[in-house]
Amino acid sequence: MDHVLHTTLELALPVEDVFSFFAEAGNLQRITPPELGFEILTPQPVEMRRGTLLEYRLSLFGVPFRWRTEIAAWDPPHGFIDVQLSGPYAVWEHTHAFAPTEAGTLIDDQVRYRLPLSPLGDAAYPLVRRQLARIFAYRQRAVTAALLG
Repeated sequence: MDHVLHTTLELALPVEDVFSFFAEAGNLQRITPPELGFEILTPQPVEMRRGTLLEYRLSLFGVPFRWRTEIAAWDPPHGFIDVQLSGPYAVWEHTHAFAPTEAGTLIDDQVRYRLPLSPLGDAAYPLVRRQLARIFAYRQRAVTAALLG
């Protein structure tokens, strides 16, 4: 069964500036909670475009693993989509959308994910949902701090 996480954040910055921050792969480490031990293994700098492959190492619920994603769509400065090729989820598709507003830019994150070993794995959904909500709340605070100081 697929699940969806959806978050939005509005920042008083032009869409091009916000997109540029997210287009820099190294910033992903800056906006990930430190307890996840997130590390980008792909040599930096990474040229972000459709087809770019990214490999990470991190720990979730105390279990270390590698995560490999591909940029499946790239549409500067409007958005991009990354999909998991290998990692902890049966499906992970993260759509990043950036839209200009009167106040600046609306950042819209939508993640469609499926837990492994479904339907048995779905028993962990309440725990995973809370963990993802916490990770994305941290991400919003970190993005705000990084871009607005």
